[in-house]
Formats: sequence, structure tokens, C-alpha cells
Amino acid sequence: MLRSFILNQIDAQEHQLGVSMDYLRHMLKISPKSFFKFSLVMPLARHRSSLPSTAYHVACIVATRDEDCGSCLQIQVKLAQQNEVSAEMIQAVLVDKPEQLPIELSIVYQFTKAVVENGETDELREQIQRLYGDEALVELALAIASSRVFPITKRALGYATSCERMTLVN
Repeated sequence: MLRSFILNQIDAQEHQLGVSMDYLRHMLKISPKSFFKFSLVMPLARHRSSLPSTAYHVACIVATRDEDCGSCLQIQVKLAQQNEVSAEMIQAVLVDKPEQLPIELSIVYQFTKAVVENGETDELREQIQRLYGDEALVELALAIASSRVFPITKRALGYATSCERMTLVN
């Protein structure tokens, strides 16, 4: 009964996000305990109270894009769209044009990129703190880290796909 409910929830998420969630079905089938532990990542991945929505989504898209999983990136794009991030902002992030973003989002973009590429972050971190505060910086760090959990898990299980075209629906 519980398994049927979970499978229906996975189906609903696939429909809402427009991508396959077969890796979750696989986890549930092979190791329900692991599936339930993995599902605990979701509240962490969606946590945001102080960081503005657009900044959160810019960071999630940049961090996910770095992992080269097309379906995970498509999910981040869809979530950004559902939270009313403009198509122009999403496109600027996808095509690596932070100069087309408002300055505060360009800083989030540059900071996230520096974090995922193990680059210099001190000055950008200070700018983030001045713009959004310490709590938002913590949320930004969690958004960046948790955005990478899904593509890495999918890649390890053989479900990651890199060559998928992103779709932006206005």
C-alpha cells in the first residue's frame, strides 16, 4: 500500500516536472531503506526562508549545470519557472551570461560558479553577506550543495543524462 502511494507520488512529480524519475523507482525497488533516507534530502534541497527566490534558483541552476545532468538541469529550470523566475534570467544563466542579470544575481551566479569550480570565493562571499545577510548565505550554501546530490546519485546509479535540450516555456 505504501509502495503504491509512493509510486503514484513519483508519477505525479514526473508529470509536473516533465522528466523521468526512474532512478527513484529503482531505489525504492532495490533498497526501500535507502530510498527513505534519500527522500530526507528533499527538505534540505528546498529550504529557503531568507534568501530571495530568484537568487536561490540562479544558484541551483548554476550548481546543477556544473554536474552535467540534463534531466536534473531541466528540473531546476522548471522549478525556477514555477516560482516565476523570468525566462530571460533563466536563459542568461543557462548560456553563461551573468552580465545579463541584475548585479545582485550576477554576484550569486559568480559566487556559485566559484564554489562549484573550487575557485576564489572570499570577496564574493562578503558581497553575498552584505546583500542578503548571514542566514541567506547559509541557505545559499545548502542550495548549492544539495543541487549536486541528485545528479551525482543518478550518475552513480546509471540514470544521469547529459545531452538533453533544455526547454523554456513562457
